Amino acid sequence: MIEVFDEPEVAAAKHRGGLRRLFALQLRDALKYLEKNIPDLQKMAVAYMPLGTHEELRAQVIEVALDRALLQDPLPTDAAAFQRRLEEGRGRLTLIANEVARLAATILAEYAAAARKIKDTKIQPEATADAAQQLQRLVPKRFLAATPWARLQHLPRYLKGIVLRLDKLRADPERDAARLAELRPQEQRYWRLVAERKGATDERMEDFRWLLEELRVSFFAQELRTPARQHQAIGESLEPAE
Repeated sequence: MIEVFDEPEVAAAKHRGGLRRLFALQLRDALKYLEKNIPDLQKMAVAYMPLGTHEELRAQVIEVALDRALLQDPLPTDAAAFQRRLEEGRGRLTLIANEVARLAATILAEYAAAARKIKDTKIQPEATADAAQQLQRLVPKRFLAATPWARLQHLPRYLKGIVLRLDKLRADPERDAARLAELRPQEQRYWRLVAERKGATDERMEDFRWLLEELRVSFFAQELRTPARQHQAIGESLEPAE
């Protein structure tokens, strides 16, 4: 059955999802092996418990591994290209799944540390509420599948930034409050635009969303450093497209 979609982005997402299912059908045995052999899955699942189940985490690791092994652009558009991609991806699927699991474990360890720090910080309720909201946005239930791979690499740094920020609160709460007052209008502008667009974001909006995280690092956890290119972008402009 052929479906026609008005929006190119919707069509592309449906096409990608259909290809993922086709690849998964062809790789049933490899995926069964992976389901039983994801490194440290039980340990990760403990940290993931506030968000979801062991099975949901495992499914995300496999989904991301499939995407990285088989669904890189340009996507196959005919049977011959599909078969070539299948053979190319089959051999590296386990290796990639292990890489995805290692990154997921790192993120979840930092997530657990940030969640503990937020819970244990009893001063400056405005700052801790803001940190809790940041944590929720960075690590939602489907953080692994929903966050672009290039952005996932930075999540541990952003999560460390939450802990460092709260560590500094007692020493200089006024500085934190001043930085938050400077940051808040930028974030409100972005999330208002997301709401107006009913969650649909374009590439420029996505870039801006992650620049906001880099801005948080530069404000609250400078010792973690912001990549030079992104630091320049923050300095030039923090104005999303209207």
